[in-house]
Amino acid sequence: MLPLSLDIAAWRVLLVGDGRAALARLEMLEAGGARDLTVFAPGASPALRKKAGARLVERLPEAAEVAAARLLLMAGLSEAESARLAEIARAHRVLVNAEDVPPLCDAYALAMVRRGNLVIGVSTEGRSPAFARGLRQWLQHRFGPEWQARLEQAAALRARLRRGGAAPAAITAATAELLEDWLPDPLAAPGRSREG
Repeated sequence: MLPLSLDIAAWRVLLVGDGRAALARLEMLEAGGARDLTVFAPGASPALRKKAGARLVERLPEAAEVAAARLLLMAGLSEAESARLAEIARAHRVLVNAEDVPPLCDAYALAMVRRGNLVIGVSTEGRSPAFARGLRQWLQHRFGPEWQARLEQAAALRARLRRGGAAPAAITAATAELLEDWLPDPLAAPGRSREG
């Protein structure tokens, strides 16, 4: 597997299905910048109907709609329906993610912690979503909302040093100094400071 971050802002994206996993994928797609997003869900739940709004189509997508997409995510469908839609998508080189059906996936949804532009992802390549979710929860407690501002501080430092003509090695060293102030010593016992 090759972990990548994809810029999906200009992509046509389809989300098909309903339930908790579909809602989580909808939130992930929104956070990831999806603008051309259609949600297909026959008999959508009130929660999905509210979250999807005008993007909701209360039926399954037609083959031409799948073929016109660049990314297809499915959650809460039967395995047969997921397989049928994945086959159409693959015939048209559309990336597929089918929740809890790894053989149908070309792409896996990472369990993510997002703090502005800082994204920390965990993947088990579909082997144990609960394991990835547990690690994500652990990371959420260690990388709180303050990390968004810390990333902005590091980005501003980088821009300032680049404008001043600093070499890449100097920029890396300055960023490492910032991180040393923010990150606990990974070898220290929990609750101990680096001095302790």
